[in-house]
Amino acid sequence: MSSYRIQFAKEIFGVPFTVGHVDISRARDAGRALRAAEIRFARTHGVTDWRERADTAALAEPHLDD
Repeated sequence: MSSYRIQFAKEIFGVPFTVGHVDISRARDAGRALRAAEIRFARTHGVTDWRERADTAALAEPHLDD
């Protein structure tokens, strides 16, 4: 299992501004990590859908364990 960092951004006039990130410590693949991060981001911000706070969610560069 790998670790992933998912970045969430809001686009203003076409320019992405990072509004947060979520680290997923263990996931079978990038797709599962992305889905887990979307759920965690929404819960953290008290919304039912992460798109209420961000426009995009993208996998950041690989997050390596120490």
